[in-house]
Amino acid sequence: MGIFKRIKTIAKADINGLLDKVENPIAMLNEYSREMEQEMAKAQKALAQQIYVERKQADLILETKSLVDKRTRQAKLAINEGEDAMAKLAVQEKLTHEKQLAVYQQQYETIKEQTQILKDKLNELQQTYNELQHKKILLASRANVAQSIKQIQNVTASFQTDAIARGVARAEDQILLMEARVQAGSQFASPWAQYDAANRNYVDEEEINKELDKLKGEKQAG
Repeated sequence: MGIFKRIKTIAKADINGLLDKVENPIAMLNEYSREMEQEMAKAQKALAQQIYVERKQADLILETKSLVDKRTRQAKLAINEGEDAMAKLAVQEKLTHEKQLAVYQQQYETIKEQTQILKDKLNELQQTYNELQHKKILLASRANVAQSIKQIQNVTASFQTDAIARGVARAEDQILLMEARVQAGSQFASPWAQYDAANRNYVDEEEINKELDKLKGEKQAG
């Protein structure tokens, strides 16, 4: 192989390796999880700030209501004491605070709506994140199974089945040859050995009659 062809092959292998890493589904899911965690962190921070603003606005409303009530009492007291100038000033401040209170209350409703939007968005993100984690577990299991099957297929494809079959056939031939040699050797055993074997298997007439009588007796007893 030429040097330029080898360099091209190595470069192609490196690129394919990088593509495999980029297209790794589990790595992609992990990256999506990290991105969602970042988005959830941003949403939680924004919600915390929004809740703080809402509480400050509620405190401002309570403070303004208190001022309205205070100026109302001052105006009534001035009227009872015949101090019209003081009563007029108290009423003026009371009306000013009431207008401010109306604005603050309108702002508070808007802030509450924004708070609810942020809460809904955070809940949506949390639900999507939980679904992603569950799906990631299932997909990771499926990916592992697919990878295992792929490895098995690669191993199976590498089997030299023909060579193995030929080896088994040769082993079988060797065993047949060994058996034939043993059988051929037994043909040349001594005649006396064959005679002894025949005598060991011989059954005489007396044994036969005795067994017949035994079986007949068992039948009658039954």
